[in-house]
Amino acid sequence: MSLALPILLVALGVVFIFAEVFFVSLGLLAVLAAASFIGALVSAFAISTDVGVNFMIAVALLTPATMLLAFQLFPRSPLGRRFVVKGLSFEAQKSYDERDLGLVGEQGVCEGPLRPAGIARFAGRRVDVVTRGELIDHGETVQVLEVSGNRVVVERAPQTAAISPPSTQESS
Repeated sequence: MSLALPILLVALGVVFIFAEVFFVSLGLLAVLAAASFIGALVSAFAISTDVGVNFMIAVALLTPATMLLAFQLFPRSPLGRRFVVKGLSFEAQKSYDERDLGLVGEQGVCEGPLRPAGIARFAGRRVDVVTRGELIDHGETVQVLEVSGNRVVVERAPQTAAISPPSTQESS
């Protein structure tokens, strides 16, 4: 018996694995790859035990190596460029608004209840804010404690004593 059939079946299995990564087959190509590898091993063991063991080692090494290579090449392929979203790079812009850095100590008004996150208005600008766990009702005044990245931490503003004008009551 010749080695041509087991070699051909191993090569066919590698092609099927490669194709499984690039094309949606719902596992059909993976099943065909497994069948090709099993056929290669059966025909290799029919030749001799030593040849069968060598083919088993080759299949055990080629399968993950092929998958690794295919997953490395997929994002660079024309199809992969359409499906793979580019991640953030070191040159990407910051993920926070520069204007938020100047809000520390500022006071604003809640546009809705903070439970513990919500929106508050500072100098006419809406800002996503978060409290340190306390619930703050709509319309209450809040003060910015810290800004960390895109997280603006607020607390209920300290109450200042409001000076009310003296009331004038005329006695009759």
